[in-house]
Amino acid sequence: MKSNVLILFVLMLTVFSLSGQDSPYKAGEQVTYIIHYGPINGGMATMTLTKEEYEGKEVLHSYLLGYTTGVADAVFKVRDIYESYFSPETGLPYKSVRNIQEGRYRKYNVVIFDHETRSDSTILLSDLTGKHVTQKGIHDILSCFYYFRKNYLAKNYPFKKGEAITINTWFADEFYPIILRFKGVEEVRTRMGKIKCYKFNPVTEVGRLFKTNEDVSIWFSADKNCLPVKIRFDIFVGAFTAEINSFENLIEPLQFINR
Repeated sequence: MKSNVLILFVLMLTVFSLSGQDSPYKAGEQVTYIIHYGPINGGMATMTLTKEEYEGKEVLHSYLLGYTTGVADAVFKVRDIYESYFSPETGLPYKSVRNIQEGRYRKYNVVIFDHETRSDSTILLSDLTGKHVTQKGIHDILSCFYYFRKNYLAKNYPFKKGEAITINTWFADEFYPIILRFKGVEEVRTRMGKIKCYKFNPVTEVGRLFKTNEDVSIWFSADKNCLPVKIRFDIFVGAFTAEINSFENLIEPLQFINR
């Protein structure tokens, strides 16, 4: 089920540009998105970040819920949950959860990350596929984007048009590199107003859904919040769009263009 749009949405939920502060996010951050196909609203997604404790360590807990609404919910009900428990200092995950409910399809998977035992690699323990040894410093699908926010974008990384950044992740019990290619700066119209944004095209796999490897576009606010503002998926049957709908507890208010 890797090809469904909500999973792709998860890959995109992150960040851009800022300088002079330690982190572009904080505990309590919450953002919601409306997902629509043309004029039809088909779903919602909510992403929250909280401070918690995991095995005696203080962690940040990212929780992403994506679900269908209206007619789409009646035709094909989706309730997808992704979770990551990661270190506030290193950004590396301790635990990830993938809980998928799509129509009659069900998948629940917990993966534990051991970054300490081996100096040259990371040990993963999956409740579905057992033990894996993979690259040092690997992320899960959510923690990688918080890491990207803090260690590239919050430090005002000097992106050049066409440049791609790769962060290695473990997703659906497989090695899964996330590649984001910078496309430039644009003004994006949202329901709340225009926002200056940085545009990225995540590299997509040509096949069942996509005609080219640039059929997903993401626009991130060019302010201290670095929030994904709009995401567009151009697939064989049309275009899906996820657009920011509400937000709470950001580093600073979103900056809207008044003209």
